[in-house]
Amino acid sequence: MVYLNHTMLYLGETISLVVAFSWTITALCSEVASKRLGALQLNVIRMLLSLCLLGGTLWIFTGSPLPQFANIQAWMWLLLSGLVGYVFGDYCLFNSYVLIGSRFGQLFMTLAPPTAAFASWILLGEHLHLQAWIGMIITLTGIGMSVLNKGNKESHHKVALKLPLKGVLFGIGAGVGQGLGLVLSKVGMNYYEAGVPDSMEAVSDFLPFASTFIRAIAGSLGFLFIMALNKEFYTLPVALRDGKGMKAAIGATLTGPFIGVSLSLMAVQYTEAGIASTLMALTPVLIIWPAHLLFKQEVKPLEIVGAVISVIGASLFFL
Repeated sequence: MVYLNHTMLYLGETISLVVAFSWTITALCSEVASKRLGALQLNVIRMLLSLCLLGGTLWIFTGSPLPQFANIQAWMWLLLSGLVGYVFGDYCLFNSYVLIGSRFGQLFMTLAPPTAAFASWILLGEHLHLQAWIGMIITLTGIGMSVLNKGNKESHHKVALKLPLKGVLFGIGAGVGQGLGLVLSKVGMNYYEAGVPDSMEAVSDFLPFASTFIRAIAGSLGFLFIMALNKEFYTLPVALRDGKGMKAAIGATLTGPFIGVSLSLMAVQYTEAGIASTLMALTPVLIIWPAHLLFKQEVKPLEIVGAVISVIGASLFFL
């Protein structure tokens, strides 16, 4: 009973750790699927699959496949969160997987806590202390240790990127999109929760899934718009026939926008957005060993140290 009470006391933190493991699996599956299907194709497939999964879950447990009692403010903030977190953030993330791999792509996700902290400061009025600035410097130092090499004589630079610049920029965009999207979600869920009647306990319990459903609507429409703009709808049937790619896409969907994102929204219900974001940012460390085993990637000690330091730096935002 004491252990149960202790776990309930840190329910938000516990859920956040589960999300970190879930997103580790998501990242590994997404790297495989992105390289086989294409980043845009994967995003369209996983958004549509997640809508089906989330709608089915809501139907079973709340009696309706659609979000109930969400007011206009909740819809507005959650749709905006979906555009920022999914359309911008995930588009950048999956393109970074193609260019620099899931291990380095996830490393840049340690930028999510600083982004969440700044966004929470602006939107939610949460304090940003000197320690947060120190954490930002440490986080950037850790990332730098992992992605920078000594420059060569020809370039006349003391340091140089060992990764493609485009992949690094996509990684930065992914971290910023994730952090900002999480805070926008919290704002939207606050409005949503306020509009749910006290008698509708089932709806309240599955509020994170309903909120994720609204975000997934924005994600689906956004990615379909990009696909239409690029005139790439013809690529979807080709992607759907790729058996290995589709298995990876389904795995990425189950552990990502269905389980992972829904639990991440649940986590911010029970703890501060910054704390949840920090614990969920452990994925860059958790992914090192499985990425080495699955993709035969060489992992240098300095990269491991850099990943650990970047996570420690992120945690300083909220200690």
